[in-house]
Amino acid sequence: MAEDIRQDKKANFSALTEHNNNGVTKISGLASNKTGASKKLVIKNFKDRPKLADNYTEDTWLKLRDAVGAIQNSTSIKYNLEELYQAVENLCSYKVSPTLYKQLRQVCEDHVQCAPMCFPIMIRSIFLFLDRTYVLQNSLLPSIWDTGLELFRNHIVSDGAVQKRTVDGILEQIERERNGETVDRSLLRSLLGMLSDLQVYKESFEERFLMETDRLYAAEGQRFEPLYFLSPPSPSVLIISLSLFVFNRKPLISNVEKQLLGEHMTAILQKGLSILLDGNRVMELALLYQLFSKVKGGLPTLLQHWRDYIKSFGGEIVGTPEKDKDMVQDLLDFKDKMDNVAQGCFNRNESFINAMKEAFEAFINNRPNKPAELIAKYVDCKLRAGNKEATEEEMERILDKIMIIFRFIHGKDVFEAFYKKDLAKRLLVGKSASVDAEKSMLSKLKHECGAAFTSKLEGMFKDMELSKDVMIQFKQYTQNQSEPSQLELTVNILTMGYWPSYTPMEVHLPPEMVKLQEVFKLFYLGKHSGRKLQWQPTLGHAVLKTEFKEGKKELQVSLFQTLVLLMFNEGEEFSVEEIKSATGIEEGELRRTLQSLACGKARVLNKSPRGKDIEDGDRFNFNNDFRHKLFRIKINQIQMKETVGLTPVSL
Repeated sequence: MAEDIRQDKKANFSALTEHNNNGVTKISGLASNKTGASKKLVIKNFKDRPKLADNYTEDTWLKLRDAVGAIQNSTSIKYNLEELYQAVENLCSYKVSPTLYKQLRQVCEDHVQCAPMCFPIMIRSIFLFLDRTYVLQNSLLPSIWDTGLELFRNHIVSDGAVQKRTVDGILEQIERERNGETVDRSLLRSLLGMLSDLQVYKESFEERFLMETDRLYAAEGQRFEPLYFLSPPSPSVLIISLSLFVFNRKPLISNVEKQLLGEHMTAILQKGLSILLDGNRVMELALLYQLFSKVKGGLPTLLQHWRDYIKSFGGEIVGTPEKDKDMVQDLLDFKDKMDNVAQGCFNRNESFINAMKEAFEAFINNRPNKPAELIAKYVDCKLRAGNKEATEEEMERILDKIMIIFRFIHGKDVFEAFYKKDLAKRLLVGKSASVDAEKSMLSKLKHECGAAFTSKLEGMFKDMELSKDVMIQFKQYTQNQSEPSQLELTVNILTMGYWPSYTPMEVHLPPEMVKLQEVFKLFYLGKHSGRKLQWQPTLGHAVLKTEFKEGKKELQVSLFQTLVLLMFNEGEEFSVEEIKSATGIEEGELRRTLQSLACGKARVLNKSPRGKDIEDGDRFNFNNDFRHKLFRIKINQIQMKETVGLTPVSL
């Protein structure tokens, strides 16, 4: 029947396998040939497994025990290893595995209780079949290798005397290594590997090792402290050699960082932080931040010293009157520098950025009002005509930086007062460099402080636009007059509540000016009945056509300067008292006006006697010899000191 199956490659075969109680297999089945006729296939059972001799199990264990004893005592084994392996396999095949495992564990335990030896590898090779069958199928039983380690740990390594001697030896070798001596590193790694495998590394070695390391680097920290900012130690470098001997670097690194950094943070920062910040040493500052971030309490300590440095350095900028001229620019430069440190060195840490803001706000308000005044003056300088330092894009960046400083000041009302006064001069005298830049600054202030803060400032711009329309209509009106004036008058109609308050001042205008004022008054009130006009000469200005020996020039001057110069059409020399009587200009304002005409850069008047100050007996005459390379010359008015107490003095 087997022959039929071999000949028919397409034959179908199915079989049923059964196991009897003796472990002998019976197979029966059906086979079909090409014609489809079924034939019965019978395979006879194997012979029954032979029974073990009565003394086989006991005799075999004695051989195995002798072999284990020989391994443990480092003597020759009487039996062939293959024979021993086969003996273990036979015993396992006859269900003796549990007994064999217990006997092996007992003989190993008996041995390790007497003397330490390295035996698990050889023993496991003999009992490998037991390990891969019986032990593997019983998850609660440790492997023969783990059993050996467990016995070795419990009866040898855990012994106090053995453990102390072992750890003392390891620490002694590490100490020699630290002192520069050559040691057997492979031996150290093997010993530490053994402790790790036996799961006693932490309790038996690591704690003592860290204590010794702590002691060593406490001394190293004291030795390095005076040199931290000359050749600072790096914990990551110092632990390289140590890491060859440890299996858990984290506590070791933590220990070294604690002793080299954590115990000396205040001393390090007091001696070196200001040096690094003053010198803008960004690489060292970044390293300092990284190192302090590894130490408990490191970043809070660094943050506090960073805040103190900013307050101290910024306090000098704000608190030194001799440096007021450069205060705002110095503040902007300092803020840029600290921003770069926070962003590039301190990892954009929000705590450091907020601490910087708090520090700026603290020191900038230690001197009330002055920073607010100077910031307004700085803005005026940047927005004034003639400032060619920046393009539109650069101007926007400058204004954005100014707004950052502006946010820190508490006296924003003081800033507003000075800013409004300076804006009025730029608008009324035509000094504004760019209407777009003016409106951009106004928008920034509105966004920062709200619409109420800028409502009056916006009203000033509206007045200027309306005044342009009024002047177009006035020119058309004067062209229809029977006797047009030779003077060209420009009037700005200002809403009193929007503009700075100016001290009323009555001056003596020339008749032709008075006549033209009356013409405008008649024109304006005819269109806007019920309104009242109050003339304000303080910010008036004029262009005078003048003849010198050198030739004709045009002088761009204030109204007060105009009134003084026009007197020299009527006479050659006048005293201070005579000029005051003729013009009606207030005494202090007159002295500043005469000083600008006779003692400034463009001296169109001669003063006798010579000097920088105006005295009661001084006399003045027209300087016919005046020379200047320009045709139109602007003569600046001498300004009075503008900070008196808490409020600006109006011009």
